[in-house]
Amino acid sequence: MLKGTVVLGCSKESMQNKFYKLIKIAFSVTIIITIKYNDYLPVYLYFYSYLTKMNKKDTRILLVDDEPDILEIVKYNLSLEGYQIHTAENGKEAIKKAKIHKPHLIILDVMMPVMDGMEACEKLRIIPELSETIITFLTARGEDYAQVAGFEVGADDYITKPIKPKVLISKVKALLRRFNNTIDDTVNITVGDLVINREEYKVVKSEKEIILPRKEFELLALLASKPGKVFKREDILTRVWGNDVIVGDRTIDVHIRKLREKIGNDSIKTVKGVGYKFVV
Repeated sequence: MLKGTVVLGCSKESMQNKFYKLIKIAFSVTIIITIKYNDYLPVYLYFYSYLTKMNKKDTRILLVDDEPDILEIVKYNLSLEGYQIHTAENGKEAIKKAKIHKPHLIILDVMMPVMDGMEACEKLRIIPELSETIITFLTARGEDYAQVAGFEVGADDYITKPIKPKVLISKVKALLRRFNNTIDDTVNITVGDLVINREEYKVVKSEKEIILPRKEFELLALLASKPGKVFKREDILTRVWGNDVIVGDRTIDVHIRKLREKIGNDSIKTVKGVGYKFVV
């Protein structure tokens, strides 16, 4: 979990975000009041834009691609939005830089030398301090089986090339809105011999810790929060993946299968044509 310096119970990043929001509100009110004075409006808009980019500067994105031209183009467009951008040219380098910079979002190519994106994603997902990091593939491989493979190794999303810069930026903004978007404020869930700690993103079963990628964890936490309740597929998609991303029909099935492999087949039951439920 990404953490800032704690001051009076709030993280450094949280305090900065609140400060920027207050400043934005102040500028917005000022703009409304003084909008009739056209000479001053551009000045206010300039400072408002500047503060917005300052806020985004705290958001770290790691771009991973073996094609320098693509790295340069994507980095340029995202930098214009004010994000803090780091780059890597293969999966092995990406893991090293992710441990150093702890990015909020990783945009990962699939076909790369040294270590491909699939293997890198799988390795990134078992690093505890990156448990909240969002990972999306950006690749020319748009086949269904490639997308399923991406979700199986822990990706949160899958973006197909080519994509227009404006569309990519919108997609990045949507992905980042999901960062730290937990499904409930309850810290611990205990069901039988299964203990789920949402604050630490930790799962313990029969006193043995199980490491789960972020989406698998959120899916398990949702189902286990109300044992016996049948969660419809539509509800699961909305509460775990959100409305900002379109995922394939098999996405839930893939994550459920992987959860069953890790916590046991008897814990999650399929209600045919409806959804899934957690049983004790």
